[in-house]
Order: sequence, then structure tokens, then C-alpha cells
Amino acid sequence: MSGEPIRSRKADHIKICIEERIAPDHCYWDDIRLMHNAMPEINKDDIDLSTDVMGKKLEFPFIVTAITGGFSGARKINENIAKACSELGIGMGVGSERAGVTGVEPESYSIIKDYDVPLVIGNVGAPQLVEQKSKDRFSPEMVGQAQELIGADFIAIHLNFLQEVVQPEGDCNGIGVRDAIRDLAMQYPIIVKETGAGIDAFTAERLKGIGVQGIDIAGMGGTSFSAVEMYRAEAIGDDTLAELGNTFFDWGIPAPVALLEARSSKLPLIASGGVLDGTHVAAAIAMGATAAGAAKAILREATESAEAVKKKLLLIKEELKVAMMLTGSANIKQLSKARYAVLGETRDWLEGLQWTQKNI
Repeated sequence: MSGEPIRSRKADHIKICIEERIAPDHCYWDDIRLMHNAMPEINKDDIDLSTDVMGKKLEFPFIVTAITGGFSGARKINENIAKACSELGIGMGVGSERAGVTGVEPESYSIIKDYDVPLVIGNVGAPQLVEQKSKDRFSPEMVGQAQELIGADFIAIHLNFLQEVVQPEGDCNGIGVRDAIRDLAMQYPIIVKETGAGIDAFTAERLKGIGVQGIDIAGMGGTSFSAVEMYRAEAIGDDTLAELGNTFFDWGIPAPVALLEARSSKLPLIASGGVLDGTHVAAAIAMGATAAGAAKAILREATESAEAVKKKLLLIKEELKVAMMLTGSANIKQLSKARYAVLGETRDWLEGLQWTQKNI
């Protein structure tokens, strides 16, 4: 493989995500306001947060989405997350598994098999499924190895072309990706995820009917991998790529908009991209998500300890329960029917889309 070693790139990503500004200034989930129920007629202690996510029972509808793997420091991060998710009964994903499958720090991924996580999601890059100038394709057999490496219930094929076009060693050929995903879905349990730029209705429709079992919309508003690669480009003195990263810093579809767009697929949806607290989780469920997900929200804690991760996740869980109490939702099904208002920049986006559709 040409370009910078995987382990260095992945370590760079973690360092940048902790130390630098990598998200837009606006949190789009704050534009979603749930309708207050002044007389809920439920007991907070009796609220049931449990739910089924793609056939797996979770204690509350939350997944710590893909963060890392493939360098020595990743083992601690993934173990801390796995331990916390196991104890709390929620799902987790790992970062791109190409490194582990090709022999780079595989134990940084496989460590999660030591814990009873109820929903484990693997990770393979969509660009690596098709021909690229400088790298061998990620074969179907390697996808199977990625699943086995962590005992994954599903393999997420991630769509990260925004990152790739800014990355010095990026893979920028997207021809044939849909067919490659379709072929893999005949062999393995596949979901598809974006990495911070969102899924639109057109893409969701293209994924529908090819065997994909779910979509993580991963919309704009959380970690911008254009920003992450901007900092890496600056570090190596590549002014062109650094400027590209800055130009496309906030490129993408806001996460709540992407969630509404992807509902047309009728597939189970994971809503990630800027989710920071339990009110955002509640908003995502009310808007049609099966579960919410976050990575950056617990990253710093994951570098510290499993207890720190668990403490942060318990806060998110409690915030979700309070939001359910204040919307009169005794369970997740009732929360999925809760009324909400869309305000601010997210409303502007939706109104702009409606104007565009009317004028096509």
C-alpha cells in the first residue's frame, strides 16, 4: 500500500479530533424541539427505554459509532468503549478494519470480543471495494475476515468520499460502489453509513432493495473529516489540500435533514452526526430513527477509562429518560410518535429543499 502508514493516519485522526475544532459551529439537533407534555400521566421510574435495533435488544436506543482501530492506542479506546457498552447493554462500532485485516494491530479491534456487547458493527470503506490507482481492492473474503475479527453482527460499509478527496492518500474513484455493496449484501449482513456528510433521499433509494439491512445517516453537524484532513494537510505543508479541507469544512446534509431524507427507504435508520446528549437522541427517535449514535461525544472519555465512558453514557441515558417523561412517552414506541418542531437553520434547509422541488 502506498501513502502514509495506516497506524500513523489513525493516530493522527484521534489526536486531531481531541485537540482541534472539527465540527461546524451550529448544532442542528438543537433545532429540533420536542413538544412539552405538561400532564404526562406516567411514572418516570416505569419508563421503558429498551428497544430492538435490527434484531438486537438494546437497553436504550444508542450506539457508540465507529471511532478507531489499527494503532497501539486504539486497543485501550475500543476496550473502554466495549466494557461500558457491555455493562449498559448498548451497541458499538469500530473504525475501518482494513488495518486489522492486513495485520496492523489486529488486537486493537479483536479486544471487543472479550466483552458481551449486544450489537457489534464492523467497518469497511466503500472506496476500497472498487479499483483505485494505488491500492488493492478489499475483497469479499477480507470483508468476512473483518466480520470474524470482532464477531460483528453487521458490517458497515462507510461512504467517505468527502474525506477521500481531501486526504493526501485518498481513494477518489466511486464507480461501481453500489454494485459492490449489493454483491456483499448477498453474503454478509451489511449496513451502509456515511461519515459526516449525510445520506440524501436519492442515495437511500439506491440502497433500498439491494439487501442492505440498515443505514447510518451520519449527517453534517458532528465531526467533519474534511476538517480532520485539513489539519493533516497543513501538517505536511500541502496548501492545496489544506484549502480544499477548509472550503468543504461544513459540506454535507445536516443530520436531522438527512434523517428525514432517508426515511423514504423504509430501512432501519441510525441517526448520527452531532448527537451530543439525550435530548438529541429523543429528537432522532421522534423523527423516525431506530437508534441514535455518537462518537465524538465520548471520545475523550474513551481515552481515559471505561468508567468515564460509562458515566457519560449514563448521563445521555438519563437525559433521554427525562425527555421521554416530559413528552409523555412511556416507551420508545410512544417516543417515536412524539410531536416536534423544526426551527432555525434546519428549518431553512427543509424550506429550501421544498422550494427547489417545486421549481424543478
